[in-house]
Amino acid sequence: MARGRDEASVPQARLSSGSIARIVASTVTSGRELDVDGTPQSHVDLDDPTHLHFEYVARMGAVIDRLRMPRQPLTAIHLGAGALTIPRYVEATRPGSRQQVVELEPALWDLVRENLPLPRGAQIRVRIGDARETLARLPAGLVGAADLIVSDVYSGAQTPAHLTTVEFYTEVARFLAPDGVLLVNVADGSGLAFARRQVATIGAVLEHVIVLAEVQTLKGRRFGNLVIAASPAPLPTEWLPRLMAAGPHPAKVAQGAELVEFARGARIATDADATASPRPSASLFDR
Repeated sequence: MARGRDEASVPQARLSSGSIARIVASTVTSGRELDVDGTPQSHVDLDDPTHLHFEYVARMGAVIDRLRMPRQPLTAIHLGAGALTIPRYVEATRPGSRQQVVELEPALWDLVRENLPLPRGAQIRVRIGDARETLARLPAGLVGAADLIVSDVYSGAQTPAHLTTVEFYTEVARFLAPDGVLLVNVADGSGLAFARRQVATIGAVLEHVIVLAEVQTLKGRRFGNLVIAASPAPLPTEWLPRLMAAGPHPAKVAQGAELVEFARGARIATDADATASPRPSASLFDR
């Protein structure tokens, strides 16, 4: 009975897919996590929004920290809301930033808004809709103006196929400033076939591409998250190797000839032949 009462007290919502989204206390930090059917989607510490608990999110934060001048406000577009970890981080580290967030599920956004409220005065606008369709409805003034675009869209534990194609990234790239940066969260496992296609696909749209990941994940020895960073302009990478080696966990940056070899032979994903990202093993997120 006690366990039943505990479960009943956990804030949750049923999504359009039938999945259940919940806000649960983290078992290892003072923050809380959004999970969907047991898959962790976001970690948020309302007392310290600069605390980026998930490793791949911390790597995104490391790149964001190097954009523009420290504390300078950014114009940002986030595709996939989760619990808005990165928008909260940008607001905390760069007050006054203008941010647009696109989330497919209104029930998920209602759950997050009620249980993990945004900072008062934050210029974060949340739009409900499919990420690709909503891009076409964003204000015209954002075209060519985004310092940062983050694509971190998951339906359950997979990225939908239509958000992985050269046509999709071409549309995304229209919104980047001449030196703006696109960050893409890619989850993959043995062989990294999906990640290799994503690197090839994004590289067909944006000239400068790097990959940040934990060493064993980058070697395809374990399922994990890789962060692809891409830009029309050269990326400032001289500081990244030492930063990645410092943690979380030993990690590295793949770039230049290494990245060319990484993506060698991978087909560019198109609307005609793209696939969703691979589904992780159910045991991956066992607590």
